[in-house]
Amino acid sequence: MTEDFLHYLWKYKLLDPQLTLFSGEDCEIIDAGMHNKDSGPDFFNAKVKIGDTLWAGNVEIHINASEWYHHKHHQDQAYDNIVLHVVYNNDRAVKRKNGELMPTLEVKGNFNEKLFDRYNQIIGHLGWIPCENLIGDVKRFTINSWLDRLLIERLEEKSQAILERYEHNNQDWEETFYQVLARNFGFKVNAMPFEMLARSIPFKILMKYRDQSFQVEALLFGQAGLLSGKFRDEYPRNLLGEYQFLRNKYNLKSIEKHLWRFMRLCPANFPTLRIAQLAAIISSNEHLFRKMTESDSLSDYYVLFDVTASSFWENHYNFGKKTNHKSVHLGKNAINLILINTIIPFLFVYGRSRNDQRMIDRSIKLLEQIPGESNMIIRKWKEFGMSTNSAFNTQALLELHNKFCMNKKCLDCAIGNELLRGTPKSL
Repeated sequence: MTEDFLHYLWKYKLLDPQLTLFSGEDCEIIDAGMHNKDSGPDFFNAKVKIGDTLWAGNVEIHINASEWYHHKHHQDQAYDNIVLHVVYNNDRAVKRKNGELMPTLEVKGNFNEKLFDRYNQIIGHLGWIPCENLIGDVKRFTINSWLDRLLIERLEEKSQAILERYEHNNQDWEETFYQVLARNFGFKVNAMPFEMLARSIPFKILMKYRDQSFQVEALLFGQAGLLSGKFRDEYPRNLLGEYQFLRNKYNLKSIEKHLWRFMRLCPANFPTLRIAQLAAIISSNEHLFRKMTESDSLSDYYVLFDVTASSFWENHYNFGKKTNHKSVHLGKNAINLILINTIIPFLFVYGRSRNDQRMIDRSIKLLEQIPGESNMIIRKWKEFGMSTNSAFNTQALLELHNKFCMNKKCLDCAIGNELLRGTPKSL
């Protein structure tokens, strides 16, 4: 038995309808309450009828009743208002501080044991996801409605991170947007150094030189710590000279050069090229944040990010080595990732902050219009028959895989619930 499974039984009221407390009194679950996944009692504001009396309060759940004392709940005031102690095995009498016996419900033998057998069969599967042999039996409506919910949860999680950054930036939306945009130019591998770079040089300083792209490049490359050493080419030498002047003017301190990762990256994703493209976006867009919030269509956003790095990068991937001529245009796949990870969460959270449902709806519509990502996780989902045509679906599928499947949270998953409580052909 696991405590998570006991939570599942209680939350969905899957215990037998006729229940009796260990003390002999009849018990009826009226309302399971709100599941608490933080510290404190497991369920808040539950309602249970014990005998002829309706009780409202909190419920604590353990495998063994003795865990009440092992966890020192008897010394914690947060557990003083427990109205019912739910246990699988009542191995010890639990008393309140005043000496009264705690109302205790032993659930052993009071639920369908086949549920636990199914749970163990699913959770014990060693494939890519626990239900990979069963998911084909799940109703399409269940999957679609669950993915809709997961997509919103993913946006809400990203929104919370943006709001925390917004508060840290003294409620400055432009500075916050610039930092999040910069971070996502790192495309996971260099996300942290890009974020550190953005924090090291305030957006207001960059805006002073918006119409002077060379100065913007000098500030970004210099603050990135990439203008150290001696250069043979005139372009980086000039950048260094300009940066030294601006660094002294604004009393700037660069981040460390060693933070940047080049190994195992496609040259088109080298941080040097991405910094040059970020500089191009900043230089070519006055009022970037306002344009982001006011654009109405996917094509508008593609135009917004339709930039090309300065000509030096047409035959360089870094400052020290020349390469064959190549395009330094910000590609459509890269723009799509920026839209998914920056623009859409920002529209969602900014719309909520202003009670602008139109902006919130626009963020969802964009996800439906952007092609789905292509990575190992998404390709596996496609093998199982999942639709991966739009970013709406792929973002939800990433949330499902990373938050539920990887952690075997089948009891908290609508798909897992249907498999447990239904009669899949494969079970």
